Amino acid sequence: MNNTSALWHLSAQESLVRTQPTLPLNNGQCRVEAAYSLISNGTETLVASGQIPAELHHSMCVPYMEGDFSFPIKYGYSLVGKVVEGTSSLLGKHVHLLHPHQSSCVVNEVDVTVIPDEVPPQRAVLASNVETALNAIWDSGASAGDQVLVVGMGLIGSLVAHLSRQFPATQVQVAEADSARQAGAKEQGFLLYDSSDDSLDVAFHTSGSSAGLQTCIDAVGNEGKIIELSWYGTRSAEVKLGGSFHQQRKQIISSQVSQIPPHQQARWDYRRRKQTVLELLKDDSWDQFLTATVDFSDTPTLFDKLRQDDRSQLSWTICY
Repeated sequence: MNNTSALWHLSAQESLVRTQPTLPLNNGQCRVEAAYSLISNGTETLVASGQIPAELHHSMCVPYMEGDFSFPIKYGYSLVGKVVEGTSSLLGKHVHLLHPHQSSCVVNEVDVTVIPDEVPPQRAVLASNVETALNAIWDSGASAGDQVLVVGMGLIGSLVAHLSRQFPATQVQVAEADSARQAGAKEQGFLLYDSSDDSLDVAFHTSGSSAGLQTCIDAVGNEGKIIELSWYGTRSAEVKLGGSFHQQRKQIISSQVSQIPPHQQARWDYRRRKQTVLELLKDDSWDQFLTATVDFSDTPTLFDKLRQDDRSQLSWTICY
């Protein structure tokens, strides 16, 4: 039986690429040889650092995960590869699927989505994160002409900002404490937030900090919406809800990609959302968000840096 290599987090301080046997192919399954996978810096750093609250261990599980959040654990959820065994309709196709970082895998055919020819395989690793951004747009109800703020210009914030400015006549401002990311946002053509503006329609928060969330609360106007995308793990967030928060009926709305917003559920399912994202990814403007690559063998060293809050890159794509 052939072997495969997978990234495992052995403890809150150590990661390792180790070999494990590949599974036999059963009916309705295919074998995928990985080409690329994307590290979702925020969530995956919390997993690798042991910062997932015990009460959320079950809900934070992802497809094909092994181990558990108390370690060791194999985790990740955006992989692109080529089908090398399976039905003729899939054979030789590049597909996207939710799977931990692994050089090859046997998965159910219903869990893979064929990538359109117009989308390069490396760009397709953004699919899961663009789904998160699209879900947040749905949760916000943002539309043409809105005044929008995005606080935190990591990968998710950048993707949300990029989608938001595609509405006609919409102005998108951004706020970012890190000077390098702030410079990157300016290069992408975004306006830096003017803190004197307190009448915006929608604010998206992705910085994972209390200060960032407070900025969003203070920035929106009467009945404005704050969309909270940050995942805090075991950390707390402290904000001030005095001032205009109650008087102006401001709303803080949690957005999480695992659930399609209620007002979309009558017509949308996860497959339709994924297909929509792959249509969006035909535009080569998304390539600007793929800022760095790492060889699969070097991922344990990279996670050592991520545990130390390395923010030198917007995203990391693993190359197999």
